[in-house]
Amino acid sequence: MAWHCYKVILRLRTPLHIGWSKIGNVQRTRPYITGRVLWGALTMRMTRDRAHQQRSVASAQAYRDVGEQVHQQLAYSYFYPATESNRSYQIAWPWEHPAHFRYRFLSSYGSTALSYPQQSAATGMLHEVEFLAPHTIDTGEPVYVIGYIFVADSCTLPWQAALQRLQVGGERGYGWGDLALIDCQPVDGDNRLFEEIRFNGKNERPILQIEAGKSLLAHTCANGTVAEGEIEPLVGREWHHHPGQQVKHSGVCFVPGSKLEQNSAATRYFTIERLGVWK
Repeated sequence: MAWHCYKVILRLRTPLHIGWSKIGNVQRTRPYITGRVLWGALTMRMTRDRAHQQRSVASAQAYRDVGEQVHQQLAYSYFYPATESNRSYQIAWPWEHPAHFRYRFLSSYGSTALSYPQQSAATGMLHEVEFLAPHTIDTGEPVYVIGYIFVADSCTLPWQAALQRLQVGGERGYGWGDLALIDCQPVDGDNRLFEEIRFNGKNERPILQIEAGKSLLAHTCANGTVAEGEIEPLVGREWHHHPGQQVKHSGVCFVPGSKLEQNSAATRYFTIERLGVWK
């Protein structure tokens, strides 16, 4: 199977929350869009668009069918925040200067449920949701997210149309996670992604070639990977009989930003598996 790679640039129209963990009453966000989140957003958009064309309501089975087609026909990198200057985009890697990144790109929104008879906040209902801001906190520049989508040569999905009306992450009922498509162009030349990773699309799944000492740019299965960085169990919820009822475990992974050891082989090869996980 052959794969074709496209560089995708999206602009944040609203705050973006990618669920991560909770500390006290603060719901933290990941500072990037994971493959699982992108898979869910593409599945939702294409399923609903297909149902609208058929003048019907999307069933649970329709979501499962489209989701499986996305698994088989598309692959994707993680998407990272960036700013633009003179038509040049600069990615802000969250792990390079964590304090500065948090100061520029992350904010939070606090709210609570009300107890109307007492005209006060309901006990224990105060919560704060962290988000990636649509404009930089310090200078007010627009914030973009940049990543890559890999398309199988047999793909029949209208994924490019879906990108034009994409909403990702949490708090979507409040309008969060709304993205505007800025550019989607095929990658040619030396097939270099994020300026430092080579791509080979002539395999069953896309293959990435990374030099020793470089950063891993997605969750990477820890088994068999020689790297330095934090690890975490990658867990998510999917539809079973009801939304979020089934817990899916993708394994224990190095987190994005972990570095391949300098003493390892000169280059390492990784396969982009389902949900954008590297193996």
